[in-house]
Amino acid sequence: AGPSGLSAAIKIRQLAIENNLPDLSVCVVEKGSEVGAYILSDVVLEPRTMNEFFPNWKEEGAPLNVPIAGDETYFLLSDSKAQKMPHWMVPKSMHNDGNYVVSLGDALQNITWVTLEGGGGPNYPNM
Repeated sequence: AGPSGLSAAIKIRQLAIENNLPDLSVCVVEKGSEVGAYILSDVVLEPRTMNEFFPNWKEEGAPLNVPIAGDETYFLLSDSKAQKMPHWMVPKSMHNDGNYVVSLGDALQNITWVTLEGGGGPNYPNM
C-alpha cells in the first residue's frame, strides 16, 4: 500500500461514486502490519495532488502540519567550502514554497483510514 497503489484505489473509489456505483469496493493489500509500515522516509510533499484528491484535506486533519519555511541551495566547492546559490539561479522545480515536510508512513495511514476504511473498502494488512 504505497503512495501509487493508494492513489489508484482512491481514484477508483471517487470515480465509482461519481458514476453512481457506491457499492463498488476497493481492496488494498498491505504486506506490513499496518499501512505505511514499510515506508520509513520523510518527504517534501507538494500539496497539488492532495488538493485534487481531497479538496478539504486541511479540515479533515491530514498530517501535513510542517510547512516549509524556506530553502537554500549551495554549490559544493570542496570538502570544506560551499557557495550559496542566488534564489534566481535555482531551478523552479527545486523551490519548495507552499510544500510540506511529512512522514510518508503517517500520511499513508491517515489517507487510508479517511478514504478506504472510513468510507469505501477494507484494507488487509499482513498479506
